Amino acid sequence: MPGGSIYVTSDDPVHGLSPQVMYEQFWRKEADQRWKMRGLKAAGGLAVGLVIAYRFDIPSPAFFGLVCGLLVGAGDLFWAWRSYEATAVWRGRRRGETITGRRLRRSLRRRGYRVLDGRAVPGEASIDHLVIGPGGVWVVDNEAWSPDTEIAKYGERLFLGEKYGTSVAKALVKAADSLAEVLSRETNIPVTIEPLLAVHGGELRRTVSAEGLTLLKPRLVARWILAGPRMDLDAEQVEVLARTAARVLRRMN
Repeated sequence: MPGGSIYVTSDDPVHGLSPQVMYEQFWRKEADQRWKMRGLKAAGGLAVGLVIAYRFDIPSPAFFGLVCGLLVGAGDLFWAWRSYEATAVWRGRRRGETITGRRLRRSLRRRGYRVLDGRAVPGEASIDHLVIGPGGVWVVDNEAWSPDTEIAKYGERLFLGEKYGTSVAKALVKAADSLAEVLSRETNIPVTIEPLLAVHGGELRRTVSAEGLTLLKPRLVARWILAGPRMDLDAEQVEVLARTAARVLRRMN
């Protein structure tokens, strides 16, 4: 067949599909197997519960064992759902900037921080969130990788799976420097901006700081900002910086 591959038959159901679509298809196909394994785990929980009940003379050992089995099954169901939901941004089912923006506002607004979404220096790179508050100024971007992409630091280098993460780090660091330059010039308030990257999906075991960029889970971004103030801004300076950013920086649609 012209344009086809000699290694893949024309009726291959996954040929040409995106990794996200393939992931969803395999997830659905493996549903029956997951339920079978869940049943076995629940049965194991029931057996362990019975042993514990008889060993420690717990009243109604059958009921105790049943509760243990149900808890094990429910825990396995929750873990499977959580693992699948963690890929929602990567699969295009949810928007990372919406998730992170909601978390930032819920945690930071009452502490005097302002959160502006989708800002950019005209003609240069854009960022998802600009955070301005008593502790300083941060830019926060969002990115999603496949579940098997390991995100780690080796030496001073950032790695995204088997690839260097230098281009990702450089782009966000440059955007932060450009925004800092504009805000400092327009307000006469010298500011430095720390770039953060909220990671949706991928395999990120802990917060990673490399090549001028900090990568962390969305739920940890507000905590990172509050735990590590970079400046000491009063309420008036925060207001001036926020108003200037809203006026000068182009809003991205």
